Amino acid sequence: MPYPEFFVAPMRQDLTALGFRELRTPAEVDQSISNTPGTLMIVVNSVCGCAAGRARPAVALALRHSTKPDALATVFAGFDVEATAQARTYFDGHQPSSPSIALMQNGSLVFMMDRHQIEGREATDIAAELTRAFDKFCAAGSLSRPQEEHHDPYGARRL
Repeated sequence: MPYPEFFVAPMRQDLTALGFRELRTPAEVDQSISNTPGTLMIVVNSVCGCAAGRARPAVALALRHSTKPDALATVFAGFDVEATAQARTYFDGHQPSSPSIALMQNGSLVFMMDRHQIEGREATDIAAELTRAFDKFCAAGSLSRPQEEHHDPYGARRL
């Protein structure tokens, strides 16, 4: 049974405020992965403490980097159950985990950060690893461009 909307809404907003598009159905997941030129970042969001204290703040920090993915999308584990399950079918070789962060190019997984690579680490360390992945997968041959400005819910928070 999915979490109630009122419970997850603030956690979803942490990413949508940064410009993430919510993928709420399996069809939206397939369409986004199949039709996004360049690099697509997909965050599997979750209610757990490591999502709140590590993954989401790390993503916000990483997106301040000059090189970043062309498109941002998110599914919410435990809420958008079918969409999350569909997104995970694209994460070849990785067990389901949340939170997790994927980079996709032309429908293929090129980078994955699973929960075990997030929990127990500082948001700044996770962000540094993400920016290295951005430099590797988003710069050469990518459509990487400055994204429109979005409110950073972590901007005032000291990490």
